[in-house]
Amino acid sequence: MDTLLPLDGRASVLLAGVDEVGRGPLAGAVVAAAVILDPDRPIAGLRDSKRLSAARRSELDRRIRAQALAVSLGRAEVAEIDRLNILQASMLAMQRAVAGLDPAPVQALVDGNRVPALPCPAQAIVKGDDRVPAIAAASILAKQARDAEMQALAEQYPGYGFERHMGYPTTEHLQALRTLGVCAAHRRSFAPVRRCLLG
Repeated sequence: MDTLLPLDGRASVLLAGVDEVGRGPLAGAVVAAAVILDPDRPIAGLRDSKRLSAARRSELDRRIRAQALAVSLGRAEVAEIDRLNILQASMLAMQRAVAGLDPAPVQALVDGNRVPALPCPAQAIVKGDDRVPAIAAASILAKQARDAEMQALAEQYPGYGFERHMGYPTTEHLQALRTLGVCAAHRRSFAPVRRCLLG
């Protein structure tokens, strides 16, 4: 659905912000978060996770989890990304995040210009992670979760530098691909990985 209901008391409380992290990397899952903030417990400093230091993101992640009415993470795995394509996998991750909210939202605001099929009215907000506190909170949770996963992958697959570039196609990562080859964490449908597989 893409039409927002008029905000009444219940809707203004059960409004979910939704965002995802990880469309651009060559490796790892795409991770989404959905957050229903508590209007009686506002959190100062919420903004796009990319504009926050790692220490500030970590602090806000803890506060969001402690003070929000509901938080939920959803993900789409590498195999799903390769099977569906990254756009559809991102939509799936967001659907899973929203489905995990308890209580369920009455409305959802989604960062970007596309909205996944959701069980409640939803609206896309371009640059919503810098305009809507609930979307900013979702951005922070999703990035913290995905960064932690990439740190774990760095230990499982040493040498690629996942702990530094988080799977994005940096010069370091592309060189590691040429030197070490493709690992199980890589998205085989992405061009640089596919070229490496083809030699």
